[in-house]
Amino acid sequence: MIIMNKRNLFFFISAWLLSTLLPAQNVTISTPHTQLLLSVPNGGTPELLYYGLRTSDADIRSICETTRGRNAYPVYGMGYPCETALSVRHADGNLTLQMAVIGVKETRLTEENATLTVIELKDKVYPFFVNICYKAWQDADVIETWTEIRHEEKKPVQLQQFASAYLPVRRGNVWLAHLSGAWANEGQLCQEALQQGMKVIKNTDGVRNSQSAHAEVMFSLDGKPQENTGRVIGAALCYSGNYKLRIDTQEDDWHHFLAGINEENSWYNLKKEEVFRTPALALTYSDEGMSGCSRKFYQWARLHKLANGNTYRKILLNSWEGVYFDINEQGMDQMMGDIAAMGGELFVMDDGWFGDKYPRKNDSYALGDWTVDKTKLPGGLQSLLDNARKHGIRFGIWLEPEMANTQSELYEKHPEWIIKAPEREVVCARGGTQVVLDLSNPQVQDFIVQTVDGLMNSYPDIDYIKWDANMSIITQGSQYLTKDNQSHLNIEYHRGFENVCRRIRTNHPQLTIQACASGGGRVNYGVLPYFDEFWTSDNTDALQRIYIQWGTSYFFPAIGMGAHISASPNHQTSRSVPLKFRIDVAMSGRLGMEIQPKNMTEEEKALCRNAIAEYKTIRPVVQFGDIYRLLSPYDKQGAASLMYVSPEKDKAVFYWWKTEHFCNQHLPRVKMAGLAPDKYYKVHELNRIDTEPLKFEGKSFSGAYLNDNGLEIPATHRVEPSKQNEYASRVLYLEEDSRSNI
Repeated sequence: MIIMNKRNLFFFISAWLLSTLLPAQNVTISTPHTQLLLSVPNGGTPELLYYGLRTSDADIRSICETTRGRNAYPVYGMGYPCETALSVRHADGNLTLQMAVIGVKETRLTEENATLTVIELKDKVYPFFVNICYKAWQDADVIETWTEIRHEEKKPVQLQQFASAYLPVRRGNVWLAHLSGAWANEGQLCQEALQQGMKVIKNTDGVRNSQSAHAEVMFSLDGKPQENTGRVIGAALCYSGNYKLRIDTQEDDWHHFLAGINEENSWYNLKKEEVFRTPALALTYSDEGMSGCSRKFYQWARLHKLANGNTYRKILLNSWEGVYFDINEQGMDQMMGDIAAMGGELFVMDDGWFGDKYPRKNDSYALGDWTVDKTKLPGGLQSLLDNARKHGIRFGIWLEPEMANTQSELYEKHPEWIIKAPEREVVCARGGTQVVLDLSNPQVQDFIVQTVDGLMNSYPDIDYIKWDANMSIITQGSQYLTKDNQSHLNIEYHRGFENVCRRIRTNHPQLTIQACASGGGRVNYGVLPYFDEFWTSDNTDALQRIYIQWGTSYFFPAIGMGAHISASPNHQTSRSVPLKFRIDVAMSGRLGMEIQPKNMTEEEKALCRNAIAEYKTIRPVVQFGDIYRLLSPYDKQGAASLMYVSPEKDKAVFYWWKTEHFCNQHLPRVKMAGLAPDKYYKVHELNRIDTEPLKFEGKSFSGAYLNDNGLEIPATHRVEPSKQNEYASRVLYLEEDSRSNI
């Protein structure tokens, strides 16, 4: 005889009613060119059947009839031996889950031009629920997927592992591409064949998450990755905090890919009726290689994931490498006048402008005290804004709002606002006094929002904020969170950070904000909905920037990639690189300058003035065009090359940089890509320094010829002997010729 208590009887009857009301079904989730198919049997396990290019209704029926699927969100404890997406500890100590489908909801999100599909699951015994969510954009080939977890148990349930999503990748000759690095060496491309065993990519920094590794990957399904051919799956976790990507390859026919928040030291005590939403994993698919995947990410980013993604980015001069902390009113005015004279549009005053009791003379003082240092700037910010207006440019400013120094008025007033482990001493970092503010604390969140609001309300003409974050969470503990929820810190910090960013962006939608975090520490799609651009790296060395920007370009568009012309010798590598080469590298991103113009010669200023004017011509193509990577610097063939093509395919910009310098060197001829075969394109070299033009200057070639053959790029420049050096670079602007209409 089976005895049921009232609770079990209620859920049994509920499940039976749902199973009789909801028939088994297959779910199709579509973007303009991609499709995800699932089997969703009522009362059973949801299964992934297919992810790839959009296919016909007849194929969908056949796939659903013949394909054995994989569990769409595997959970721990009942008959699943592989890595799982979700594991919990129920209030009674039970460690198992057994989830079954209880419903499917589909909604059209008209304002966002997307569809939302929610597969509702419930444990077969416990009142524990998971919604698997799929958001399919109808104007971009990206599907975002995440989960929403809740329960109705009497006491908290401990979430021990809580991935956003799971995707099976069929084994074969599958290669993984991902980004690794370190400070001043971010975005390094890594490519490897997936082998048996476990591959883990993770972050534990607490504040920044894209310096040592990235939460974005590509799977090349047809062997070693190719740029413009082959089937590729792209995945990007949209999260600003600690993450973990797992690829489990064991004895079956699949690579099991799971992505989500890094659960290490971050188990989460989920209260009754509280909803825990995991960050979205963005998926795209292309049969046009890795560049094809990049183009899909770019379109999605500009439309939906980058603040003001449809607005040109200004050409700026940032003061940091020009003067460092040596801020003064006369010097700022001089730099504004110089960038304005070269055609720039914005001046950004970096670190060193603030502090009263503790003046910001170096990085040991004043973080949190966002008041002007009147000894440096007696006229205050208004005088600087007046000077910017006088020069006909806009003005921006540097902030590090999430941080404080122990030598600051803020710390003296609110020592309880910093991240500090209970019963432990304060642990400091950068400058020996820097600490991280505890963004899990709503008072800290309010302080940061009020700081930005106060600045903008007092000085509404401020056009740009460089938002920096130069410290990790190096002590695990919160003075705000309760003792039994200390493990929530890494999660609550980024919930607080997102809340701050959302409020600031709501209050100041047109303000340009750059995400900087010791350089490229915050290049991720969890941050970018609130930021217009990112600082790619603190390393401005042009040769190394080719590699950094190349890797970053796999997932992030040029419109968001800060790329600056800096001094020679370079301040980070001490390498001497000619100005022409530095310009040509910077022009492949959002062009800016990181230099003291008064130290430049008139000839150098003239070269920059010309480059800025020419960048304004090509800016629409670079910032809104489709990328085609042609020759990788990582292939060590002596050169690197890429190009951007306008959506209408009437204009293109081709970049070529020599990366190695040897005598009697044989460099490959680079074929172009993305041009319309039946159009003709007139070639014009930008930033020319040669004493005579290239042989193909002003000539027209068909897109078919350029795609199949490219052009022969000289390995040296023809310049006066005194100006000859080992570097060479070219930027070619291609415009549709009238012969295209013949």
